[in-house]
Amino acid sequence: AAILSIKLKLQPDQDVEKMCIPLLLQDKANLVEEYVAEYPELQRKLLQTLDTWCEPSFNIRDIIRPYQGLSKYNPEKFNRRVLSKLIFRLLERFNVDSALCPNVINQRHLRTLNYLFYKRFVEKTMTEENWADHIQSTVGENRWLQAHLVQSLLRHCDARGAARWAQHCQVPPEMLPQAVAEELQKLHIQDRVEEVTKADNYEASKKKDYYQLPIPRENIHFLQTWEETLQCWEKVLQAGQVVGVDMEWKPSFGMVGKPRVALLQLALKDEVFLLDLPRLLEQAEAEGEKEKLPHFIQMLYSDAAITKLGYGMSGDLSSLAATCSALKDTEKQMLGVVDLLAVDKQVDGLSPEHSHEERGVRQPEKGLSLLVQHVLGKPLDKTEQLSNWEKRPLREEQILYAASDAYCLLEIYERLCKDPESFGLGSDLTESLVGKQSKKPRAKKQLNKQEAPSPSGQEFQGPRTEPSRPPAPISPQEFSVVCDNMLQGLGRYLRCLGVDVRLLDNEDDHRKAAEVSSQ
Repeated sequence: AAILSIKLKLQPDQDVEKMCIPLLLQDKANLVEEYVAEYPELQRKLLQTLDTWCEPSFNIRDIIRPYQGLSKYNPEKFNRRVLSKLIFRLLERFNVDSALCPNVINQRHLRTLNYLFYKRFVEKTMTEENWADHIQSTVGENRWLQAHLVQSLLRHCDARGAARWAQHCQVPPEMLPQAVAEELQKLHIQDRVEEVTKADNYEASKKKDYYQLPIPRENIHFLQTWEETLQCWEKVLQAGQVVGVDMEWKPSFGMVGKPRVALLQLALKDEVFLLDLPRLLEQAEAEGEKEKLPHFIQMLYSDAAITKLGYGMSGDLSSLAATCSALKDTEKQMLGVVDLLAVDKQVDGLSPEHSHEERGVRQPEKGLSLLVQHVLGKPLDKTEQLSNWEKRPLREEQILYAASDAYCLLEIYERLCKDPESFGLGSDLTESLVGKQSKKPRAKKQLNKQEAPSPSGQEFQGPRTEPSRPPAPISPQEFSVVCDNMLQGLGRYLRCLGVDVRLLDNEDDHRKAAEVSSQ
């Protein structure tokens, strides 16, 4: 019925719930998406219905009970987690305002809250400042989330810590557990001498254990105006220049949409420029010249005479395109780009003078931090990685972290070019660094920047591969396919398009698909 409705465009005349709920219970979400694809009003109705099922007090069995007679109903594949993923996929595909689904958004924020507590109190890999920034932006003025925050603080620290946050969020006393309410009444401003001493000791430890910027602080420039940025471009856009490029954005913690770049870092030999991208784009648009900043960025990436260094640049460029649509083709136009991610596995373990024992009790390094450790001797301090990079002003620790992330690329490149053989690399490294095209990697989820995939830029070594020609197009009638019992909905839809489809029965083994296809 759903397929016929799609072909005849009868969806507006049907009850969206009656048509879509049985399909969802039979694990046919793809067909549901196609059913509402061309009808924004049906999309909103469907999303609102799905969101009501995500209310904490809602019993999902109430939906299932009337449909238990369905022949291919699989209860294990219909739960809140599956619903949540489906809702976010629909929100992103149909570009619907997430405010339409408050319940699923609250649940996602709650998972973010739990993740932040894990990073801070279990892994202990997030600084208090970063943690507090993200807690504030996640919880906001949502009373439901504030109550969960207070309860989590009670479990992980004490009533006094919970009371401080309750005071900060102005949570009404009647919403607080008794212990927190009592602590809130007697809470006073605390002497911070202990914390200052602890912070001083921590800074001394960081200088000993982690990579440090070799340039003075006054050579790090935070740029928020076009006049300042022009001076930057005059120095960067010079033939023969070597530039370390990095970007930072606020962690999305699984929310809808791609992250938007909040900071663009450009490192030269003697100074580092930190560009406040949102502010600069806003200023350019207000002046009616919104294309001027993208123009300069494209000039940088497309100039073969300027060597651009990065690490996992595909993730950076994807976020850059999401930030400014004029930059969506930057990756296709890149010249003179060196992605140090390509050398990471080759260098790993090839610098014996810096053994794993030197890491002490720190968490195992990975990504760029590990490469910095192998090549330069000390890892990057990544405690600021999960910062709220959209918040202004940036903290001093964020500024130093951002500058280090870009500048270390220059030092790695210089060291590898000077002595490639000591890291197990070819002596012709300098020639192989720039100019070779690599295969485009598979797309991966952006969990964080240091796990981002390599762009279609440059490999360090290896033979050049010629791109294969795409096969000639064929008509649906010339295409034959076998669908197993998990893809029966897709198979029926392909039949409507004229494709020769063989559907396996529910009791058929998956191996039968291979047997049929070989006939």
